[in-house]
Formats: sequence, structure tokens, C-alpha cells
Amino acid sequence: MSNNLTEKAPLLVFGAHPDDIEFGCGGVVATEARGGRPVHMIVCSRGEAGSAGTPSIREAESLAAAALLGADLEFVELDGDARLRTSVSNALYLAGAMRRIRPGVVLAPSLSENQHPDHAQLGRLVRDAARLARFGGLPELTALPPHSIKSLFYYALSLEAEPRDLSPVLYDVSDSLAAWVAAMEAHASQVGAKPYVEMQLTRARLRGLSAGIGHAIALFPADPVVVDRLEPIATGARCF
Repeated sequence: MSNNLTEKAPLLVFGAHPDDIEFGCGGVVATEARGGRPVHMIVCSRGEAGSAGTPSIREAESLAAAALLGADLEFVELDGDARLRTSVSNALYLAGAMRRIRPGVVLAPSLSENQHPDHAQLGRLVRDAARLARFGGLPELTALPPHSIKSLFYYALSLEAEPRDLSPVLYDVSDSLAAWVAAMEAHASQVGAKPYVEMQLTRARLRGLSAGIGHAIALFPADPVVVDRLEPIATGARCF
């Protein structure tokens, strides 16, 4: 694959709150950005309902973390922290963002109900938005041409949030640990309250051990992954 940035469609990553992307899939973001892919992060609140850190503090932490990962970051105003709703208007808004950014791959929080309700709501919104973004007859979106993404993957912020009905793709983040950890630690207001970094690294280490590598992040495909030859498949996660 060419290293020319113009030949790599952006990676678009959605998070419901500041730090969701960094904790849930920051290693993936760091690896993709280092490989020359433009990465754009969209965060749908400023953590105003959280127990630690003010919205201004958390916004500043997010901007610092995005810089460490090598990604662009924007905040969007939907319904507010702990108030996110699956609605047509919200899905259309995110579909407009997809048309504007024109990503190849999109990452979003998983649909599992056993987690912060905003996470599952956002996952559903992104799934719906990916479909709406490609429909040419929607009057709310005619300012930008339709766009079809190639793949949607879900990430999980905790073990409980991992889908039980989807087999994961394991993404090797072993070479991006330093950037990932630095981005997580940039959210000082959060990591000082709970051992989030240790939890994410432990999950990634267990996934890596199962596949015979250092650390891996599980991504769950919304649809079957299509390949046209077997060589791009690195290996199967059968180490024991």
C-alpha cells in the first residue's frame, strides 16, 4: 500500500465522552496515524455529567490526548452528557459528518446495554448514520454528496461492553503502547479517580497473549469482513 496520504481514506472514530476513544481504542488510532492514515475523532459531549473534572478541563485533556495520538478532534453538540438519544435528527447530523470527512473505516462504541447508556446510544446512532450518509435523496444532507464507508467496527470500553454475538478482529497495538498510554494518561482528571489505564492495558495484554503477540485491542465488525485473498489475514488467534 502506498504511503501517500491522499490514497488513504480517513479513519473516523466516535466517542460519547472525552476519553472514550483513548481508553477504548487509542492504540488503534495511534497505529493508524503513525502509518500515515488521517484520523478524525468526534466527541459528542464534554463530560459535563461526570464526577471528576469540569467540561473545560476535560476538553483540554482531550485536545492534548488527540495530539499525542496524531489525530484531529472535534466536539459536537447533540443532547448532552448522559442524555444522548437515538433519534433521526442525531443520526442525520452524524451522517453529515461522514459526508464531510468521507472516511473509509468508522469506529464507534459497542451496542451492549451493560455500560454507560450514552455508549450504546452512540453506537446505534453511528450505525444508522452510516446508512443515511449514502442515501442521495435526503433533503437534510443535499449540501454534500453521498458517501459509503467501507467498514464499521465497534470498540468496547470494558469487558462487560464487549458484544457476545460478534467474533472480534484483534488489532495488534504492541508497537504503539507508549503513545496509547500517554494519551490515556493525558486524561488526568479521570485516571486519578480510577485505574482506567491498568484496566485497558490488562485487557489488551490478555487479548495479545491469546494471539501470541504483545497487546491487542478487540474490534467487533458490524458486518462480515470481506477479503479477496487469504494473504492479508495475518494469523488466527490460537496460541494455546
